[in-house]
Amino acid sequence: MKAIQFDRFGDADVLQMREVSMPVLRATDILVRVAAAGVNRADIGFRNGHYGWADFGDSDRIGLEMAGEVVAIGPDVSGFKVGDRVMGITGGGAYAQFARLDYRMALPVPDNLDLLEAAGIMEVFVTAHEALNHLAQLQPGEWALIHAASGGVGSAAVQLAKARGAKLIFTAPADRIDRVMAIGGDVGVDYQTQDFAEIVADTTEGRGVDVIVDFIGAPNLERNIRSMNYGGRLVQVGIMGGVADATLPLDLLLYRHLRIIGTVMKSRAQDVKHGMVARFGAAWLSHIANGTIRPVIDSIYPLEEAAEAHRRMETGASFGKIILQAN
Repeated sequence: MKAIQFDRFGDADVLQMREVSMPVLRATDILVRVAAAGVNRADIGFRNGHYGWADFGDSDRIGLEMAGEVVAIGPDVSGFKVGDRVMGITGGGAYAQFARLDYRMALPVPDNLDLLEAAGIMEVFVTAHEALNHLAQLQPGEWALIHAASGGVGSAAVQLAKARGAKLIFTAPADRIDRVMAIGGDVGVDYQTQDFAEIVADTTEGRGVDVIVDFIGAPNLERNIRSMNYGGRLVQVGIMGGVADATLPLDLLLYRHLRIIGTVMKSRAQDVKHGMVARFGAAWLSHIANGTIRPVIDSIYPLEEAAEAHRRMETGASFGKIILQAN
């Protein structure tokens, strides 16, 4: 089969299409003919050497999510059969014509979605659900602040928060604010020219937001804390802006009874990941099936153009998910 590989860490040019061996099926695996794979920032981190030569459980090759058709199942698999359309999170190896994954990391693809769309669901929507609903316990009527709302996880979080009945403030580049509004955002903040803390204070009449989902890290930390209501929950999903020089107003953390929660998926124990996928499926698969929530697709590239897809993500200009079409 063909797959994307690289022999050294570096820029997008290191990604090469090669002939490789087929994955070996394990007892709890499904083998999937990949129709499409989603591109994630963690893929760029892997390519740049941030995780070393890691094997996240399924393969030491690149790629963390995909959608396709089941072509074989292990003896301990239940709930899936050959021919089923599935979308799933892999522990590596999704940038390929075939990928293996534990069946508990997969969900059925609703009939209303094609496989290209389905490839843009799992990584971002499972992460968004874990942050907003499982960890932050977002409630109907609460105010949420979603940072980087035009990205993959951000755009998923906007949709889930709106479907939950929350009111939304979000940050995004100016040219993408209207597009985020169209999928559920209420108050947009151009993070390049506006101070989100000031807009939160004005919008909530000084009350602050109840939940924040942040991907940036140190540059946002102090303003996030100052933007939170009593009992507020900050879920830190990423640190794209780094960790240096972060300021934490401890007095507000104490007196407002705030919570700061960190979450990441790929380094979690396998049974924890199974739980994350199961919780998302139980809560939202029916909403995907009826069209209430849908993946936001920025662009689609052939698998052999994975380097171009990575360059697209690195520009910061994408809105939603970047997809690699494999078959």
